[in-house]
Amino acid sequence: MSKSRGNVVNPDDIIRAYGTDSLRLYLMFLGPLDAMKPWNTKGIEGVHRFLKKIWRECLTEEGAVNPRLVPAGSLTPETEKLLHETIKKVGDDIESLRFNTAISQMMILLNALQKEPTVPRRVMLDVLRLIGPFAPHVAEELWARLGESGSVMAAGWPQFAAEKLVSSTITIVIQVNGKHRGEVNVEPGIAESDLVNLALTQPKVSPLVAGKPLKRTIYIKGRIINLLV
Repeated sequence: MSKSRGNVVNPDDIIRAYGTDSLRLYLMFLGPLDAMKPWNTKGIEGVHRFLKKIWRECLTEEGAVNPRLVPAGSLTPETEKLLHETIKKVGDDIESLRFNTAISQMMILLNALQKEPTVPRRVMLDVLRLIGPFAPHVAEELWARLGESGSVMAAGWPQFAAEKLVSSTITIVIQVNGKHRGEVNVEPGIAESDLVNLALTQPKVSPLVAGKPLKRTIYIKGRIINLLV
């Protein structure tokens, strides 16, 4: 952009159309701070929709608290894990000035929350704390409308639980005579004998081993089970 070419974007026009927070969020979402960033006004619509989604998750069209927000309750294990991953990643990304990846992670979390039947109020308050440094006006407004006192910026950063970051299942690759024949999700502590029995029942494995003695198994713990017939 340059004034001589007449293609300068006036931020006041963007703010009038989308709001200050959308402009802030878009500038951070474009990419790393030290990278060249092509300006595309249409791109701001994506982050604007993201903020509108957060608003709708908190409030109804009439301005009341969304009935999906419940005083207590829990998320599915997958979404709970994603929440704690997001808290950790956004905090780490802010420290290293990777604002674009922090915003991407929050978008992933919000998409997951939208699929939940209900969302515990504590979770949405954590979301507002996360988005606060990026979109302070929206975060402060929703914080107040949800009945919280003071500033969201003074509420402290949400805490993640390290134990929540550990996956409850792992993916094991199944091989027959060294060739990939499928994958299976199992608990991390599964016994090798149980894993072998499970592998033998897989649709792409059972025809290859039917009627043949199992000569040997090679198990690379947490990664691969190789059945030799």
